[in-house]
Amino acid sequence: MAAEHRDAADPTEWTRQICASWIAALDRMKVGDYVQRTAGMGDRLGKPLEASSKEGQLAALRRFFTDCHEWDWLPRRFDPQRALATPRSIAALLGPNPRVIADEVWAKLLWAGLNLRSDDLPVTSSGRFYPLEMVRAITVARLFSGLRSNEIARLRLGCIRWQHDGAAITGDSEEVLARDSVCLLDVPTNKTGTAFTKPVDPLLGQALDARQAVRPSQPRLLDRRTGEQVELLFSFRAHRISTAYINNTVIPMLCHKAGVPAADIRGNITSHRARSTIASQLYNAKEPMTLFELQAWLGHRSPQSTQYYAKITPNTLARAYTDAGYFARNVRTIEVLIDRDTVTSGAAAAGEPWQYYDLSHGFCSYSFFEQCQHRMACARCDFYTPKESSKSQLLQAKSNLQRMLVSIPLTDGEQAAVQDGQASIDQLLQRLADTPTPAGPTPRQLDAKPGRPLPLTVEGPDRKS
Repeated sequence: MAAEHRDAADPTEWTRQICASWIAALDRMKVGDYVQRTAGMGDRLGKPLEASSKEGQLAALRRFFTDCHEWDWLPRRFDPQRALATPRSIAALLGPNPRVIADEVWAKLLWAGLNLRSDDLPVTSSGRFYPLEMVRAITVARLFSGLRSNEIARLRLGCIRWQHDGAAITGDSEEVLARDSVCLLDVPTNKTGTAFTKPVDPLLGQALDARQAVRPSQPRLLDRRTGEQVELLFSFRAHRISTAYINNTVIPMLCHKAGVPAADIRGNITSHRARSTIASQLYNAKEPMTLFELQAWLGHRSPQSTQYYAKITPNTLARAYTDAGYFARNVRTIEVLIDRDTVTSGAAAAGEPWQYYDLSHGFCSYSFFEQCQHRMACARCDFYTPKESSKSQLLQAKSNLQRMLVSIPLTDGEQAAVQDGQASIDQLLQRLADTPTPAGPTPRQLDAKPGRPLPLTVEGPDRKS
């Protein structure tokens, strides 16, 4: 505001016009504009702000003016909710977009975490700071639990419980086979909800139990979120691990061991991206979790939060589209038989039929069959050959027939005739009673001829005669 509206640099001078000017300027801003420190921005400097960043700036300013107006610190010259509303051009770019790690990269990270050795641990000037069991437990928790970094750092002693034959037992009281048990993880109070319990992979339970078995006695530490004195599972030398330890140490170590870059097209590989990846895989599995089941597993208070983690992959969407059978419901396949003898002998040039469309109850030799309105309810026109005739038997007996598939788009009435049975066929015949057949006469005229059989009212090609 000091750069473009010096007269309105003070918030008391803001009006609706100033709000509109600010929104327009924010929409044009780039990373690094109007900041004092650019450390850590790297190659993002000079790039346009993302839609989420613009929305965050507008939301903060709306809250600022709303509070100032509520406490009568500023004169009420405009409504912040309307004057500083997010424009549609920005709101259209907002939505669920989990930064899922690619499957091949995630598989390599899983392999690296499950095969972690002491040689892979980072070495400081005083040696390896944390023991291998502790680093392995933190790594497996990051790969299998779907927890936030803060929740992993705040896990407590005894957070793993094994449930066997409907009874919960601890690993100390009885040796339980992982394949016969359900591993339950007690998650502490998090930023969106209270403490809860969820099932996890037995590999995670075994890793946490291994850490608990070798953990030396530690003093209780303060849980800053709940204010309780608790025994933290990941405390070492009377100090808790940093919440940044996973992003700054564990993930670079895994990427180095797996031979994958620490960043991809979606940005740096972080602990929170692991949470999105696990949620997306559970949502797109062969037997997927429902949205509400995934909400309970992630510990979200509302399903709207879960939607930002779970996104249907293109493969899952393609499989669902194929199973829905939309194309098959609107296009039917008609088999075409070609009489090679008629073609090679030159009889086809003289007008003899050489191409026959198989209608299951007979054949049609009309060359423009796909345009015929009677193709699903053939009257006995000159182009129709029933399968009981000697001509069709001779045609079926030929050994040099070439088979092709022709896609025929069906109308709504024809689809109903195929799918809904005889009543729909009768209705279709009634509507086509005065429509000329390829041979010329209408079905009503054919019915009026003495000795002429009634129009054929049989099922379509996808129904048995």
